[in-house]
This record gives sequence, C-alpha cells and structure tokens, in this order.
Amino acid sequence: MLLKTVRTHCPEIDALTRHVRAFAVMLTERQGERLPDWLAAVRQDDLPSLHTLAAGIDRDLDAVIAGLTLPWSSGAVEGHVNRIRMLKRQMFGRAGHQLLRKRVLLA
Repeated sequence: MLLKTVRTHCPEIDALTRHVRAFAVMLTERQGERLPDWLAAVRQDDLPSLHTLAAGIDRDLDAVIAGLTLPWSSGAVEGHVNRIRMLKRQMFGRAGHQLLRKRVLLA
C-alpha cells in the first residue's frame, strides 16, 4: 500500500521499481535474451544508478546473457575456493604449504 503511494508520487521510484522487477524476472526465469531490451529501457529513464549498472553489464554483455540463460553454475567451485581461503586465513603465518594441503584434504 505504501509502495503504491510512493510510486504514484515519484516517477523515478516507479521506473526503478519496474526495472528492478523486470530484472528479477530475467534472473529467476533464465530469460537472458531479454537483457538487450531491458538495457535499452533502462537507458531511456533518468536513473543514474541504473545507467552505471547498464554500463557495467555492457562491458561483458555476452557473459551476462550466458549467465542469465544457461543452466550451469560455478557455485560449487566458488564454495570450495571460499573454504580453502578460510583455512588459509586461519593459518596465516603459522605453517607452510604442506600443512595447508593436509587441512584442505581433511576438511
């Protein structure tokens, strides 16, 4: 109810809400082919923060479209890298590569 009131009184918030919701649909439904149209719509509105996001997406547009479209994820790999970094931080200055290797293999 409050959001509707704010959106009716502030066109910038209304446009921002529309763009964010459209992007969320692209993310959840894997509709990366809609990204170029979304970027064009973002550029038509006077929303500097979204223009910055659009410029960042443009720098690697093909990769972003693939990430929004393809079913593959590097989440498992990122989890392992995060775990190894945590172990390495815990051992900072205490031991060398051999102990880190053992801890990684045993963890």
